[in-house]
Amino acid sequence: MNNPMHPVRSIAVIGGTGALGGGLARRWARAGLTVHIGSREGAKAAQAAVELAAALPGARVSGHANPEAAAVAGLVVLAVPFAHQRPILEDIRGALQGKILVDATVPLVPPKVMRAQLPKEGCAALISQAIVGPETTVVSAFQNVAADVLAADAEPECDVLVAGDKAEARETVVGLARLAGFRAWHAGPLANSAAMEALTSVLIFMNRHYKSGHAGIRLTGVEPPGA
Repeated sequence: MNNPMHPVRSIAVIGGTGALGGGLARRWARAGLTVHIGSREGAKAAQAAVELAAALPGARVSGHANPEAAAVAGLVVLAVPFAHQRPILEDIRGALQGKILVDATVPLVPPKVMRAQLPKEGCAALISQAIVGPETTVVSAFQNVAADVLAADAEPECDVLVAGDKAEARETVVGLARLAGFRAWHAGPLANSAAMEALTSVLIFMNRHYKSGHAGIRLTGVEPPGA
């Protein structure tokens, strides 16, 4: 699979010490991007960066508290639980102006995480856009990728859907997803993230029902450019 060129060279992964964020950070660091791991605890992020750099000699990785990670990166990824979405975005909002924010938030409502329960605003991605304001472009992606798939070094057998109101920003995130080893697809405006977020609960149910840990989606009938 060929990866398209894109302008992003440094990326902050807010929640980069967690399973989803850590897997994305690893894949992008291995692909040659400069990765800034963000956490509410700067020391925890710094330790995660040390461990990732040790696992990937030559990788450019650093760890920071969330606002500092967001400030030094050209693009920011939010990979945190839904309950932490608003306070973290309010904390880093000032560092996001003029940037793309990739939101991977899923509005799971424990304990019924196998049931789709979208917020009254429509979806988590629309909440993010309302919080950060028009100076930041929110793009939604990566909700339907299992953590163990991200952590593995093999090419993933699942696709990534990318939703956003600006086609150019979507294309940037499609490129980043491909750089991480995924087939990635434009999935329409940001409001379409509602379908992507709801699908996560379906995949969680399927993992439980079929005793798996890596249910994902694979589109057929069309090939992405560069495939």
